[in-house]
Amino acid sequence: MKVVVIGAGFAGLKVARSLNNKPGIEVLLIDRFNFHQFQPLFYQVATANLDASNISFPLRKLFQRSTNVRIRMAIVNSIEQDQNKLTTDIGDITYDQLVIATGADTNYFGNQQLMDITYPMKSTTEALQIRHHLLQNLEEILTTTDPLERERKMTIVVVGAGPTGVEMSGALAEMKHYNLPGDYPEVDFGKMKIILLEGGGETLGPMSEKSQQQSKQYLEKLGVTVRLNSKLQSYDGKTITLADGQTIETITVIWAAGIKGNVLKGIDPTVVIPQGNRIKVDRYNKVVGQQNIYAIGDVCTMVTPLYPRGHPQLANVAINQAKVLAGNLLSMHQQKGTLKEFEYKDRGTMATVGRNLAVVDISKPKLHFGGFIAWLIWMSLHLFLILGVKNRVQIFINWIYNYFTRDQSLRLLFKGFYRERGEYGKL
Repeated sequence: MKVVVIGAGFAGLKVARSLNNKPGIEVLLIDRFNFHQFQPLFYQVATANLDASNISFPLRKLFQRSTNVRIRMAIVNSIEQDQNKLTTDIGDITYDQLVIATGADTNYFGNQQLMDITYPMKSTTEALQIRHHLLQNLEEILTTTDPLERERKMTIVVVGAGPTGVEMSGALAEMKHYNLPGDYPEVDFGKMKIILLEGGGETLGPMSEKSQQQSKQYLEKLGVTVRLNSKLQSYDGKTITLADGQTIETITVIWAAGIKGNVLKGIDPTVVIPQGNRIKVDRYNKVVGQQNIYAIGDVCTMVTPLYPRGHPQLANVAINQAKVLAGNLLSMHQQKGTLKEFEYKDRGTMATVGRNLAVVDISKPKLHFGGFIAWLIWMSLHLFLILGVKNRVQIFINWIYNYFTRDQSLRLLFKGFYRERGEYGKL
């Protein structure tokens, strides 16, 4: 059985690892990068708290001793379902079973202008691009004399108060308070504004009411201006106009307002749900109407008795779907046993705001933690999920160093390597 897996995120990588060295199964793992990216910590790369290499792990290193898993760095152009093949930028690839684990990308809701001039954070490259822009901006503040232009450079706006937006805002606030004044003594950082815009009425919408309230309090404690029920109407690269007519002057907008599935060309549009751009699958993660094509993780939606609107787009969901699917593929190949339906057992959700400030909701038993205890839980779980002992040790050392010194030495500008989005587009 030749199993082709598209995407080396949490879901795709778990399928490949679960089928590693299984006799009679050939696995081809395709990704546009040659490394796995740990998405929950992108914001720490963007704010110079972690190096990009700390949250990235080479795919080939994971499978050095594999007898059946092979890696291809490629971009998939389309799926030719009738021929059981993929067209890619490195040639055609055939399959017996296809697993789509392409994840999700930033959702701009069709607004091309926002796509061109705001900063997303869905890859290591984009996180590094944000870091470069923030640091370059600080250097330019030193020589900016025009008051309006200075205000624009001193204002950072994060759009979307989900976990990404909340964590990013908190990290920026800590950077403003503890790191930047020492680096730039000529700048009055009391005038720097970090604004979190949210179109809804709460931060961390999917979490408990207590977590929503606490996260907002933590952000405001750090000096973040949280503006709820504030919808961004337009942005021209310098001025944000809100739905109520108010304006915000800024040249830095970090977009964390939504995600959409990366659906490949060749998938029947009738099985794609427009809201979130997700592929409909059955209880075995098989794409509706297909016999040998599966979709797992953020790119799919599955209706179950416990989740009639589909599962949340979380790493834990993706990993568990991958485990069940890998087991089913193995059973199919060995022609034994019945296939297992997927049902997600919610363990809980969490988000961190800053040093000693986090919120954790545990489903069963129903518990809530906030503050230092929640922060320790968040830190422990993320360390456990990181690939590679070396990466875990490096991150742990960085966190301990940062905890006691409130500083990092990663605020580096590499001239000529990064390009501004507004001038050259997305890297």
